[in-house]
Amino acid sequence: MNAANTTAPAPAGVPPEIARSWLLVSANRTEEFDQAQRSRADQIVLDLEDAIDPALKSTAREGVVSWLSNGGSGWVRINDRASDFWSDDVDQLKGLPGLRGVMLAKTEDAAHVTETFDRLGGTTPVLVLIESALGIEECVSIARARGAFRLAFGSGDYRRDTGTSAEDIAMAYPRSRLVVASRVGNLPGPIDGPTVSSSHPVLREQSAVAVALGLTGKLCLDVEQLPVINEVISPTQSDVTWARDFLDDFEARGRVIRDGSDLPRLGRAEKIDKLARAFGVVPLPSHNAR
Repeated sequence: MNAANTTAPAPAGVPPEIARSWLLVSANRTEEFDQAQRSRADQIVLDLEDAIDPALKSTAREGVVSWLSNGGSGWVRINDRASDFWSDDVDQLKGLPGLRGVMLAKTEDAAHVTETFDRLGGTTPVLVLIESALGIEECVSIARARGAFRLAFGSGDYRRDTGTSAEDIAMAYPRSRLVVASRVGNLPGPIDGPTVSSSHPVLREQSAVAVALGLTGKLCLDVEQLPVINEVISPTQSDVTWARDFLDDFEARGRVIRDGSDLPRLGRAEKIDKLARAFGVVPLPSHNAR
């Protein structure tokens, strides 16, 4: 689903299960946290993992804890379960008022998710970042793990692990695996990896490919990417117009099913309408309104 300049400002607080844009902010840049929270990002993720030198992890974590304890709100990418930093990450983040959830780096086993979820108290959602060949092959069991909230694709690390190029055809398999695993695990659609290029046409094209494969969100590294990502992953105006016309007609005929195509179309229309309302997408003007 993509569009051109069709989305009004989305209502505040797009729910994380349908969030399109996930802005990663280095945890040692505390001066940027407030700005990120005010940005167009549907969700922000303070990054304690790859963005932080090991010698600075503790100091960065302290800054994140302080911000989340004093009015800030967001997700935190924590270090992977096998690292020396995971235990301190979960222990110090547990119960913080502004913690919306954690993104677990380099997940390769369902137990990594459940152990993180339990250690955080059993209520904090775990967004599972899958970044390796093993993680992709285990993603169905990972998606079924207790505590798993949504899957995300660490595309850069996956390419390094497998030697895969960034070409769409090469990346279609892991992305599709995450889409299928999310459906099997009854999770929301997965979140694609970031686009490193600063070119908006490239970002638009890569976002559209991800949407075509069934992914419903995207990580990003730059606030300037947010409007493009939000636009491309939102329903188009024409989609919304069709959906609302179908729903109006369906209600007018007493919700009577006429043939085998009605139920699939009803499901699609209801999904588009829900997303449009959440994202502030308005339908095309009616001919009758002229």
